[in-house]
Amino acid sequence: MVERPELLSRIENRFRSNPVVLLQGPRQCGKTTLAHQFAADRQAEYFDLESPADVRRLAQPMTTLAPLTGWVVIDEAQLQPGLFPILRVLADRHPLPARFLLLGSASSDLVRGVSESLAGRVALIPMAGFDLSEAGSAALRTLWWRGGFPRSFLARTDAESRQWREDFIQTFLERDLRRFGVQVAPMALRRFWTMAAHYHGQIWNASEIGRSLGEAHTTVKRHLDILCGAFVMRQLPPWFENLGKRQIRSPKVYLRDSGLLHALLGLPSFAALEAHPKLGASWEGFALEEVLRLTGDREAYFWNTQGAAELDLLVFISGQRIGFEFKYADAPMVTKSLQVAQEDLKLSHVFIVHPGSKSYPLNEWAEAVSLPDVRTRLGTLETRNEGPLRPA
Repeated sequence: MVERPELLSRIENRFRSNPVVLLQGPRQCGKTTLAHQFAADRQAEYFDLESPADVRRLAQPMTTLAPLTGWVVIDEAQLQPGLFPILRVLADRHPLPARFLLLGSASSDLVRGVSESLAGRVALIPMAGFDLSEAGSAALRTLWWRGGFPRSFLARTDAESRQWREDFIQTFLERDLRRFGVQVAPMALRRFWTMAAHYHGQIWNASEIGRSLGEAHTTVKRHLDILCGAFVMRQLPPWFENLGKRQIRSPKVYLRDSGLLHALLGLPSFAALEAHPKLGASWEGFALEEVLRLTGDREAYFWNTQGAAELDLLVFISGQRIGFEFKYADAPMVTKSLQVAQEDLKLSHVFIVHPGSKSYPLNEWAEAVSLPDVRTRLGTLETRNEGPLRPA
């Protein structure tokens, strides 16, 4: 068992000002385990909408939910979107007899229901698999190789972990997406997802990928939206402003879990990853997800120009521009491209995140930092600037 106290604390904090909290993340990332921990401490009423018995209990949701008091947990809430209007009525009662924790594995229908029915009443909490603070710094390589899904990370052997990821990919495409209402052939999505793994960390080009797959660019865009909506892929938007330079305006794409990336690339071992051309991109995606856990992803971008100046990650926090570069190198340095980015974007500070164990300054505005030290270094900037850098 890996404890996740920060997530539990975040749920408790959101309930102080909201009658409904929605915990969103991909399938099998640990939402149900976390919700059971939350419910056990509070003797909460628990409904799992994948359980036929609980579905029958909620056949008349107002009759079932209205009398309940205290805490109520509803797992896989997106499977019954008709609940949201009823939850709006229940959340508006005064005094409030019950609070609701919802769990969801798909963003499209779920967020639409929230925006239409629960606006102003719900707090959204993103969740993924284990991060480095939960797994421990000593497990960095294992977390990177296996990914953060609990059953993959905690498997007894690398072979068992890889088999779990292969099984997850198959059941996710053949069963889970269909339950979300996705009507796309699993084989077509598997081909697209595998192709996307080879574009991991690159600029999105729907026309190029469509030609490779023999599909229209609108079709591959729809495939991407489906996988992003299920929280297994990420589109990182570009930042652009009037700089007198031609800037890239297409997003970059990433697989959000490094273990799934390695499975889709067909890599049998970490040694194979070290010899693979996607090694640097794999590190970039893994480290980027770790950083976004700390900074939040609502104001997160990359920056790139036609002249090859670039920045892997740009975040806006408390009015400051903080840059991140992700380098798989023993001794990263400030490059000409990074100097251009710092000058053009007026960056307050730049972190070059590398897989080593040492952190050290490179100049007055840049430092090389190990991934486990990023949290501490962000805290140092917070103190220096006398304002919170990390999201609440």
